[in-house]
Amino acid sequence: MADDLIPPPEPGTYSEPLSRAIGERYLTYALSTIMHRALPDARDGLKPVHRRILYAMRELRLAPNGPFRKSAKITGDVMGNYHPHGDAAIYDAMARLAQDFAMRYPLVDGQGNFGNIDGDNPAAARYTEARLAATSEALMDGLTEDSVDFRPNYDGTLSEPVVLPSAFPNLLANGASGIAVGMATNIPPHNLHEVVDACLHLIKTPDARDDTLATLIKGPDFPTGGVLVESADSIAETYRTGRGAFRLRCRWHQEDLGRGLWQIIVTEIPYQVQKSRLIERLAELIQTRKIPIFADVRDESAEDVRIVIEPRARTVDPEQLMGALYRSSDLEIRFNLNMNVLIDGRVPKVCSLKEVLRAFLDHRRDVLVRRAAYRLDKIASRLEVLEGYLVAYLNLDRVIEIIRTEDEPKVVMMAEFGLNDVQVEAILNMRLRALRKLEEIELRAERDALLAEREGLQAMLDSEDAQWARIADQLKEVRNLFGKSRPEGQRRTTISEATEMPVIDLDAMIEREPVTVVLSKMGWIRSLKGHQPLDAELKFKDGDGPGQALHAETTDKLMIFASNGRFYTIPVNTLPGGRGMGEPLRLMIDLPNEAQVIAMFPWRDGARYLVASKVGDGFIVGAGDILAQTKTGKQVLNGDALLCRPVSGDHVAVVGENRKMLVFPLAELPEMARGKGVRLQRYGKGGGLLKDDGMVDAVCLTLAQGLSWPMTGGKTRSEPDLTEWVGKRGSAGRMAPRGFPRDNRFA
Repeated sequence: MADDLIPPPEPGTYSEPLSRAIGERYLTYALSTIMHRALPDARDGLKPVHRRILYAMRELRLAPNGPFRKSAKITGDVMGNYHPHGDAAIYDAMARLAQDFAMRYPLVDGQGNFGNIDGDNPAAARYTEARLAATSEALMDGLTEDSVDFRPNYDGTLSEPVVLPSAFPNLLANGASGIAVGMATNIPPHNLHEVVDACLHLIKTPDARDDTLATLIKGPDFPTGGVLVESADSIAETYRTGRGAFRLRCRWHQEDLGRGLWQIIVTEIPYQVQKSRLIERLAELIQTRKIPIFADVRDESAEDVRIVIEPRARTVDPEQLMGALYRSSDLEIRFNLNMNVLIDGRVPKVCSLKEVLRAFLDHRRDVLVRRAAYRLDKIASRLEVLEGYLVAYLNLDRVIEIIRTEDEPKVVMMAEFGLNDVQVEAILNMRLRALRKLEEIELRAERDALLAEREGLQAMLDSEDAQWARIADQLKEVRNLFGKSRPEGQRRTTISEATEMPVIDLDAMIEREPVTVVLSKMGWIRSLKGHQPLDAELKFKDGDGPGQALHAETTDKLMIFASNGRFYTIPVNTLPGGRGMGEPLRLMIDLPNEAQVIAMFPWRDGARYLVASKVGDGFIVGAGDILAQTKTGKQVLNGDALLCRPVSGDHVAVVGENRKMLVFPLAELPEMARGKGVRLQRYGKGGGLLKDDGMVDAVCLTLAQGLSWPMTGGKTRSEPDLTEWVGKRGSAGRMAPRGFPRDNRFA
C-alpha cells in the first residue's frame, strides 16, 4: 500500500541511489577545488585566480613602465571576463600579489594602501591602483607566440591561457599555500638566484640528486627575513621528501644603553606573523608574569620593524631571555613544507625539489619548442612575401603597367610571374613610397637575416643540447634581472646551524620573596608583600569579607581544591598585587559557578593529602598527582568534595553530622591518583543515609599524642587517650568526647 502512495516520476526525470548521487556531486566539487582553486600548477606556480588576474592586467596593457589603473577596474575585468567569483576574493588575491612582506618577488606593482605587516587590511579597491611588475612580464613573455594552450573562458566569449610561459621560476621563488579537499599545499618562498643555479645544474646534470640540489638551494628565503635554524641534513631530507618543517626565528641584537643597562631590538619577525598580534602576545606574557625576567615590550616600528624588549634586571642573560620568548611566542615558528602541486595541470602530487625543478624545466622546453615552431611559421610567411616583393622589383615597370591597364591585375600577375595569391596581394597592397631602390636593399637584407634565423631555429629544434643551452641562457638573463646583482635579489633569510637551546627553568628566574595570599569569601584573590598576620584587617568590596589566607613565597605554586573534586594550580608570582582588591579567581582558572573553594595551600614536593567527599568516601593522593597543567584543573576526587587535609601522623580521626567520631589507622587508607576512594565512616541505620547523616570533618593525627581542639576564649582542650574511639575503617564510631565543638569540626 505504501508503494501505491508514491507518485510516478515526471517525464524526463530519473531516479538513482542517494549515496551515488551525493558521491558523484562531491567528487565533482572536490576535483574542482583541487584543480581550479587550491593547488598551484608546477609549471608557473600560479593558481587560476592569480593567472587570470595577471592575464587581465596584461590585456589592459598595464605594463611595468606604464600608468596605474584603479584596482576596482582590474577586479571588475577579472570577474566579468575570466573569474566569475566574488570581487572581494579577487581583490584580496591581487592585493597579496602586491605585498612585499607576503611575496618574495611581488607580481603586482601597487600604489596606495595594500595592507601592512601588522595585519591591517588593504584599502578598498576604489582607493588603490596597480600595474604589472617586471616579474609578471617575465612570467608572460612569449604569451602571444603560441607558447601555451588557450581555452575558452567560463561563458565561451573569450579565451584565457591554461598556463603561463613562465620564464620566471615562480613556484619556488614566491611559494604557494592552499587548502583543497583531502589535501593541502604549503611552499615557502626561495631566493631566485639559488633556484636558477639549481636549474642550471639540473640542465647540466639531469640525474642530479636532491641532496646536491639542496646544497645550491640552501633553504627558504622569506620576504620578512629572519633566521632559519635548521641543520643541512634536515633541510636536505625535507626537500627530498617534499614534506617537513623549517624552524624560523626573529632577528635581534642587543643594544647598549650605558651604565650597564641594555635592551633587545627585534628587527625582523618570522614570515606570516602579524606584528600587532605578536606584540599583544608579548604583552600578555608580561601581564601573566609567565616569564619573570621579561619586563616590558614596545613597538617603535616605522618603515622598518623595531620591537624593543626590556629585561627585568641588567643581570639577565639575553640568550636566556630570548630562549624563553621563543618557547612562549611567535618570535619562533615552524613553517611546514608540503610541496603538493599539479603536475601538467592535472595530477596532484607531493613532489621533491628535483621533481618541481624538472616540471618547470620541461615546461620551459615545451615553450621554447612551440615558440620556435611559431617563429618558423612566421618566417616562412614573411619569406614568401619577400620573394614576391623581389620579383616585383625586378619587373617593376611591367608590374606598374599591369596594374594600370589590366582589369584583373591579380590574375595576370599570377600567370605572368608565377606568383601565388599571398604574394600578389602583398604587391597590390604596397605603398608607392616603398618603390625605391633602398627598399630593395633592405628587403634582401631582411630575407638574408630571416634565412639565417630560420637555419638557427631549425638547428636548435634538431638538437636537444642546443635547446637546453638556449633555456640556460634564458635563465641566466632572468638571474641577471632579479638575482643577487640587484639589492632586492640578495638573500634575506640567513641560515644558522641548529643548536639546542638549554632547558630554561622559568621557576628559577623568579625572585624568591615572602608573600601573603588572601582569598575573600566572594572569590577575589590577591598577594600581599611579606608575611602579614593572617588575621590582619584588610579592605574588601562591599558585601565581601575575609575567606582564606596563607603565607607563601613567590616561587611557590598555589593549589586550589574545589567542591567539584578538581585541583587547580596557579603560580604565586602571577597573582595580582595587594594594592587593590585583587582579581576574581574564576578569571585565572576555569572554576564553575556552582563550585566552591574548599582548600588553598602551597604545593610541596613529596607531600600527601587526604581528600574526602560529603558521603564519607576518600583516599590519600600524592603531591605529584594533583599538579594541573591547564586552567581547567585536574580531576582527582569523584563526587561532591568536602575536604583536603595534609597527611601526617599514624591515624585518621573522622566525625559525622551525628557527632560520632571514629579513629582508625592511616595505613588502612589507599593511596590513589584519582577515583572515589573507600568508605571512611559508616553513617545511618541499615546502610541508608538519614537526612542529617554525612561526613563533617577529618584530620590526621599521632595516636600517642591524642587529640586537641580549640575552645572559646582562645583555650584548647585535649583528649589524650583515644582508645575508646579507635576502630576499623568504615565503622560507625562513638559519640565525640565531652566538650567537642558544637559545629563538629576539629579546628
